Amino acid sequence: MAKIHVLSEHLTNMIAAGEVVERPAGIVKECVENSIDAGATVIEVEVYQGGIERIVITDDGCGMDHEDAHLAFMRHATSKMHSEEELFNIQTMGFRGEALPSIASVAQVELQTSNGEEGTLLRYNYGSLDVDETCNCPRGTKLDVSGLFVKTPARFKHLKSISYEFSVIADLMNKMALSHPQIRFQLSHDGRVVFQTSGNGNIQEILYQMYGKEVAQNAIPFEGNNEDFHIHGYAIQPKINRATKYFMFLTLNTRLIRSVAIQKAILDAYSDYMPPNRFPIVVLQMDSDTQLVDVNVHPNKWEVRLSKQGEMLDLIKTTIQDALNASLKTVAVSKPEKKSVAFEQPEIQYSYPVKQQPKENKSIEQSFKNYNPVVIKEKKEQIQIYEEKPAPEVKIQEEPISYPIPKEDKNDKGPEFFLHLQVLAQLHDSYILCSNEEGLVIVDQHAAQERYHYEQLNEKLLVQCTNKQPLMVPIQLDVSSNVLAQYMTINEKTAFFGIEFEPFGTDQLILREIPLWFHDVDQKQFLQDLLDYFVENQDVDMAKLRKHMIATMACHSSIRFNRPLSMQEMEQVILDLQKCKQPYHCPHGRPTVIVMSDGELRKEFERG
Repeated sequence: MAKIHVLSEHLTNMIAAGEVVERPAGIVKECVENSIDAGATVIEVEVYQGGIERIVITDDGCGMDHEDAHLAFMRHATSKMHSEEELFNIQTMGFRGEALPSIASVAQVELQTSNGEEGTLLRYNYGSLDVDETCNCPRGTKLDVSGLFVKTPARFKHLKSISYEFSVIADLMNKMALSHPQIRFQLSHDGRVVFQTSGNGNIQEILYQMYGKEVAQNAIPFEGNNEDFHIHGYAIQPKINRATKYFMFLTLNTRLIRSVAIQKAILDAYSDYMPPNRFPIVVLQMDSDTQLVDVNVHPNKWEVRLSKQGEMLDLIKTTIQDALNASLKTVAVSKPEKKSVAFEQPEIQYSYPVKQQPKENKSIEQSFKNYNPVVIKEKKEQIQIYEEKPAPEVKIQEEPISYPIPKEDKNDKGPEFFLHLQVLAQLHDSYILCSNEEGLVIVDQHAAQERYHYEQLNEKLLVQCTNKQPLMVPIQLDVSSNVLAQYMTINEKTAFFGIEFEPFGTDQLILREIPLWFHDVDQKQFLQDLLDYFVENQDVDMAKLRKHMIATMACHSSIRFNRPLSMQEMEQVILDLQKCKQPYHCPHGRPTVIVMSDGELRKEFERG
């Protein structure tokens, strides 16, 4: 008897569901992408109990007729591809034809759809078609999914808490809204709307809803292109950052993607402006010829392969760097506003002696600010009595709320900021206190000098190194046979900077000459880092290694903390900052200057 047999269609759908539908968010992603492909302008997602109990996705797309609705639940049935050539020129979100049959095999699914002429109702119960009839419904599609993984307990037990599962869905919907700002999205949880967009194409407005006024105000638009790629989006000022890298939103031809290489390019662009272990908020949208992109990497379609990836990474890095250089701002000091008291009840004056009691705070809470005073005269005393205004009628707003982006505050940019500073004094032998028309300016003397020396050293090393010094005792480095075999490849990358290795024996490389700029560096450690980087990446990023080396040299040659400075020395620090191309951050990303505005000072001293 044969041991090999063909699996049933239902079982193959359940296997496919393990890749496509890992959790409720997977259902939302697949169905919303189908809605986008159907040309929807409004997509509503209703989630109950974090999506574990029920998910309803409604759109106003083109819908389906009765025959197409049936075919949609067949495996590998799709309207988005017809030939082999189209597999390498995919212009839609979906293309595999696995989502609906996979979902229907592990849940109860009800589909209502209409193409404007006829409506269809289909109901699947864990892979079995129970209901097939016509119905009346508006043009578009409504998909109702419930009882997810109830009959597959091995998958059900891996679902997490309701709040966590919903947070994954909410994060996905935020990303969908950023990648398709022209579509009106609405997300509700257990009957309560938690997120909605207007669909007017304004990404800044969506950032305002997601992260608030400060992020929207500090969003820097950027755009760049070359022969093969076009990129655009928003880079948030580096003074606003996060502890994780999950706030870099990437889309390629409007498709949400994940890419470690692209994230690294963004981090490299921010490296001069951000402290270690902090990450930026960036919305990056990339457009390219679809024939340069392979999206058929994994069923969940998060990963892609990109031809000419190196050119794309260079474009991203230079475009974001140029945008940041042109729009950098000083870091402003701000404190949370103190809660103000709306009204303090006056003390009543009595005409007879009253035993003094400990004074209590008679402050009335802010929630009474809408009360109207009514004055009643009684026995020559005035007692204030308050009557509450009737609560305003609450109206359900059917149209999405518009979030106007506040105008950007006036702020000097670039070296011009330092032209108008007046040096006042030194604080704790570490900070230079200055003033300008905005208020108080505090300069970190060490970080400021570090930035100036870094740029000076960097300029010197932009030209090819020809000045070398022979060593009486060569530097010896223990290496693996893999590195030894590729030493000539390494030399091709490092010769410009005056570093050339020679093989020595079967397990060592030696350096007989060093460039003159190498004197202030931990030479052996730098060279070891260079070779370690090559082992990990099969390449040598001399720009990154050189930046680290120059930053270290600049740090060691700068004014230290706890060193008193004369007025002339402090003024020289400010003059040096004026000469810098990017004076707001030291090479390690820490700010060189912060501003406390005159308005903040007035608030602190309670001068209104």
